[in-house]
Amino acid sequence: MPTRTADFRILATADGSAPARAAVATLVDVPWPESARVRVVAARNTRAPHRRSILLSALDQSADAAAERARRVLAKRWPDAEAVVVDKVPIAGILAEAERFRADVIVVGWRGHGPVRRLLMGSVSRGVVRAATCSVLVVRRRPAHVQTIVIGFDGSPNARRAVSLVASFSAPRDGQVTLIGVVGPAPTARGPAVAGIRRSVAREVRRITAERSSAAMKGLNGAAAELKRAGWRTRVELRTGEPLRELVSAANRSRPQLLVVGARGTTGMRHLLLGSVAEGVLSRSQVPVLVAR
Repeated sequence: MPTRTADFRILATADGSAPARAAVATLVDVPWPESARVRVVAARNTRAPHRRSILLSALDQSADAAAERARRVLAKRWPDAEAVVVDKVPIAGILAEAERFRADVIVVGWRGHGPVRRLLMGSVSRGVVRAATCSVLVVRRRPAHVQTIVIGFDGSPNARRAVSLVASFSAPRDGQVTLIGVVGPAPTARGPAVAGIRRSVAREVRRITAERSSAAMKGLNGAAAELKRAGWRTRVELRTGEPLRELVSAANRSRPQLLVVGARGTTGMRHLLLGSVAEGVLSRSQVPVLVAR
């Protein structure tokens, strides 16, 4: 989905939980495009087909209250922020409202606690980030004011989308983006332990690695140029190794307020698979993660 900077739309989610409140507060701190429009959605879990019980009525009131509280927070930056409550289970309600609103980004809180929950992310955030057709910002806890961003860049279409998305932001005065590229080691083949053959294989591995590194650096420099034109200070970093481990290591060292990665899947079943790097970053990152599509 191309970024519409003249009509940029953000859908926040509210359920009254601490992660959802952190997500709304973080939304206010991100330097979105000046033209951004914001709406908050809360979903009522109305599974019961029969008449409403006292519990369901209480859930209705809770959803209304959560949506209104979130709207008041957002109104500090966007006075015309809207709040809606949908009569659907959370994932279906959020995705339907995102489509109706034509959202460029959905903002969700992450309920992960402990090793197992970190892998699962929480059922709602996991379902939204996997099934959404637009970008999704996943927030575990609120960071400081967002002005330092790390982008994991592998040259894929959604990695380029991530760069264009950040380029559409209103770059703060001291805003900086670090682009991290990772080149995996070239494959090696087992063969006879003959010195001449080993040297030949080693030369071929070095040649392949050099070609990959050159192509990766060219892509990084092109992405950095796009961000510079948008007003960001940029730096690029190329690493060799396992992509997820190297990206997380580089991000931890840079200490950004926001980490941006591209999703791998786009349609059908593939669009339920974020890719190992995006999935891994979501479960390991201590800072908000923006998954770009």
